[in-house]
Amino acid sequence: MIMTARKFVLASLAFSLVLLTGTVPLRAQDEPQPPAEGKPKPAGASTPLPLVNPGDIQNQADNNNLTPDNTPLTGALTPTLGSPETTHSYWVPGIQWAGTIQSSGYNQAPTSGWLMNNYILGNLSALKVWKSSQFAVNYSAGGYISTDSSQGNGYAQELVLSQTFHWNRWLLQFNDQFSYLPQTSFGFGSGTGLGTPGVGGPIGPVIPGIGNSYVPNQSIYTAVGPRYSNAAVVQLTYTTSPRGSITMSGSYGLLDFVQSGNVNSDFTTGTIGYNYTPNARDSIGAFYRFSAYHYSGQPQANGDHAINFAYSRKITGTLALQLYAGPDFTTSRISTNGNSLIYGVNVGASLLYGAKNGGMVFLYSHGVSGGSGVLTGSTADQLNFTATHNLSRIWSGQFNLGFAHNSALNTGIQTTSQSFNTWTVGGGVNRPVGRNGTLGIAYNADITNYGQAGCVGTACSSTQTYNYVTLNFQWHTRPLILP
Repeated sequence: MIMTARKFVLASLAFSLVLLTGTVPLRAQDEPQPPAEGKPKPAGASTPLPLVNPGDIQNQADNNNLTPDNTPLTGALTPTLGSPETTHSYWVPGIQWAGTIQSSGYNQAPTSGWLMNNYILGNLSALKVWKSSQFAVNYSAGGYISTDSSQGNGYAQELVLSQTFHWNRWLLQFNDQFSYLPQTSFGFGSGTGLGTPGVGGPIGPVIPGIGNSYVPNQSIYTAVGPRYSNAAVVQLTYTTSPRGSITMSGSYGLLDFVQSGNVNSDFTTGTIGYNYTPNARDSIGAFYRFSAYHYSGQPQANGDHAINFAYSRKITGTLALQLYAGPDFTTSRISTNGNSLIYGVNVGASLLYGAKNGGMVFLYSHGVSGGSGVLTGSTADQLNFTATHNLSRIWSGQFNLGFAHNSALNTGIQTTSQSFNTWTVGGGVNRPVGRNGTLGIAYNADITNYGQAGCVGTACSSTQTYNYVTLNFQWHTRPLILP
């Protein structure tokens, strides 16, 4: 069985490398032309950073063809660099194969040996535009076959959708971000299109991301097995004056695991804020946010209050910057040490930058989270960074870095004083295949350091490194016009 698995892995690797080195020639007439639309996809909060294809980065000279981003500063959604002017509604189907070769599974001993998961997915991106509303969706669904018998076979889904209505002074937005994956989404498919739903590239609709505070945290790898994650946001903005507006939002998030032994959680969040734009590029604001965290089968519940001051700067096609910070305090239903009220700070940053030959996405957040399936509430720091650069007319390169630190809320009910540090780092290269195909290869390393404070001996060490090589091929049709 082991020899068969190794032969299968080697055969898949050889097949992909043959493709990568040019077995499928790229004729001069098939070289992709510089796209007339598209931007780096907005970041998806605690999910891995979406792939920023250099072909999605618009030349600054063409920014007049973009519609400026109107995402309010004090809401639950993160800004974009703008969206292309749309003359037709369309939909684009596609297919995808991805092979992830990894040193070991999260639920295995470090000496278990290499394994491979093969994903066969169908992709769909669609954009429907009406006079005062717009609907956009990026969706991927399919199955995977693993050479690891303990992991077995299964299926995977990822979905991002948005519905927007705009009437005079009113802006109403519905956003949803869903995934069902065999492992954590933190670092999943980095460097390739595996972790990004839809057909990708400049054809994929531009959809605002959902902020870290509104998406379930999955950055502790000791929570293992397939899991459902969903974050849904309803957001309403009313323009009170040429420079001012009020934003109200409500969201619901959940993280449910298929296997027992993990902590299922859900949380509800509400915000209200005021936005003021002194000029066309800058905005300032303040907002209040409350989140209520609950845990399936657990008596504990947490309530988190945050008052934040925010700033943003937007240059269409080039820069989307958002910063916020403020005091934070958390209440707990149960406390064994009398410490049911915890004071802290809440901080966040979101940056998208686009240039002629590359782009960059940076995310950082500090605050209370649901505990990532391990803790009944945690204080979490999370950082994600992705940079891309055109290496030639055909080749593009990407570097990605992620870091997360989680520690239990100091309420006395959680007996562990353990802290959880997770790193994910890697990079990859991509090239087009014909007019509608993309081939990429990436390497990533996930590094965990989960040592327990005050513990001595080898049993306390949980530092591990998981190595991944991901091969990804995507193909899609030309855009098909919708009536």
